[in-house]
Amino acid sequence: MALSSICIPIPSEIVLLFGGYLAFQGKLNMIAVISSGVMGNLVGSAVAYHIGLKGGRPLFLRYGKYVFVKERELRWAENWFARFGHETVFFGRMVPVIRAFISVPAGIAEMNFIKFNIYTFLGILPWSIGLAYGGFVLGAKWENIEKYFSGLSSIIIVILIIAVLAFLLLRMKQKPRIER
Repeated sequence: MALSSICIPIPSEIVLLFGGYLAFQGKLNMIAVISSGVMGNLVGSAVAYHIGLKGGRPLFLRYGKYVFVKERELRWAENWFARFGHETVFFGRMVPVIRAFISVPAGIAEMNFIKFNIYTFLGILPWSIGLAYGGFVLGAKWENIEKYFSGLSSIIIVILIIAVLAFLLLRMKQKPRIER
């Protein structure tokens, strides 16, 4: 769970579902499964937050031009987090794919770390409970839900790719401004 929250592509959804399944079998305690999922996510999210806090902004200022992210966009993201950071972290924790990456921009925007952890916890808790409970309820058929998550994840990835491509196309079509 921690590795998934540090942006390493590990299917944390399956980990919690399987934990719930093992609780169904009596091999694990359901409270321990949920607590482990929450704690792993909190630890991984804190690491990703600090990566964004310590290295994110300078890296974007130096290398952002290669992915069409300039200081203006970075300031926009920082302003967004200043206004909607709590909501973004909370709701972002419940969306597959996005949930793994939301900590880095929160760190770049220097969101208050205590509030970041509170909203991370509040977003992770229902996600962890729901997945672990889903694995428990599905019992021996827990692996059937994986196809739904992979489909949902695929849809979100396609939407993100389309959004990035649209952004890049718009950026490339913009006329260069003459700076004085």
